[in-house]
Amino acid sequence: MEPNAVVLNQIELDPGGIVVTAKGDSADVVFESRYFTPQAAIFEDPVIGSAHCALIPFWADRLKKNKMKASQVSSRGGEIFCTLEKDRVHLKGKAVKYMEGIITLKL
Repeated sequence: MEPNAVVLNQIELDPGGIVVTAKGDSADVVFESRYFTPQAAIFEDPVIGSAHCALIPFWADRLKKNKMKASQVSSRGGEIFCTLEKDRVHLKGKAVKYMEGIITLKL
């Protein structure tokens, strides 16, 4: 797949992105994906966990699996080991911490 950034940058998705996904083509990868963010500083996110939080229930429903290995096939690429437990998605893989903080909610 070779997306046309000029065409995609004409789509107003502020905020948002475009997810492309397909069934995996190897025995161990259940599905593959790519994530594009038109009009953003980085056009393609190399590996995005938040998109997989939506992709896991999508694929779990279709394939009747709650554990699966996903592959994001960007130029950098990455593997994500995913588990769906009731209404929670658990993701596991290699990551780089870029921020840490505390959020306090006042009710």
